[in-house]
Amino acid sequence: MFTGIIQAVGQVRRFERRGGDVRLEVATGKLDLADVQLGDSIATNGVCLTAVVLPGDGFVADVSLETLERSALKTLGPGTSVNLEKAMMPTSRLGGHIVSGHVDGVGTVRMIEQSARSWRYRVEAPAAIAHYIAEKGSITVDGVSLTVNAVEGAWFDLNIVPHTAQETTIRNWQPGTLVNLEVDIIARYLERLLQGRQTPADAQGLAGGQEGKAGHLTEAFLAEHGFMR
Repeated sequence: MFTGIIQAVGQVRRFERRGGDVRLEVATGKLDLADVQLGDSIATNGVCLTAVVLPGDGFVADVSLETLERSALKTLGPGTSVNLEKAMMPTSRLGGHIVSGHVDGVGTVRMIEQSARSWRYRVEAPAAIAHYIAEKGSITVDGVSLTVNAVEGAWFDLNIVPHTAQETTIRNWQPGTLVNLEVDIIARYLERLLQGRQTPADAQGLAGGQEGKAGHLTEAFLAEHGFMR
């Protein structure tokens, strides 16, 4: 698990295709690797990767075809900057939000405009995950824990303060840049819970070989699970 608080910006040293997937080598810059061992996880632009070689000033990871197809890692090349975060410890301060490192979809930066000393970014999410994104909710973009400022359809806006831009790869974004998106894990599990909830009639239907109906969101359900007083 991760927090979405970027610890360093690294640089891709090698992007080597091997039989359909990729071996990726990243120079980690100021990231402290003293406590990293083989098999440990490092989030790279929001994607949880396993360190299989530790040359001392970076790490090497194998990127599967599945990961390449579901993320923007396929756009990387030697010299590309990437956001890095080591897996959190049980004693870590949760400065961002709970991040799994499993990308839900690839978004596209559509607009950038200055807003006082900050910058406003508009990102278009895939339609399949847009309903998870809520105004003032959390979202992970290329591994960075961010707050959604506004939502309209599949579009959402972000306000990036100077410090965040300076300490991450966000400073390199341009209209058309592809970014990894991970929605709030609570939204995903809540949807799954609702889909799996059945009434007694549904359960009886399943016992008789019929498919049960998905549960419905009601005030009674929300009250029962602590969402209302």
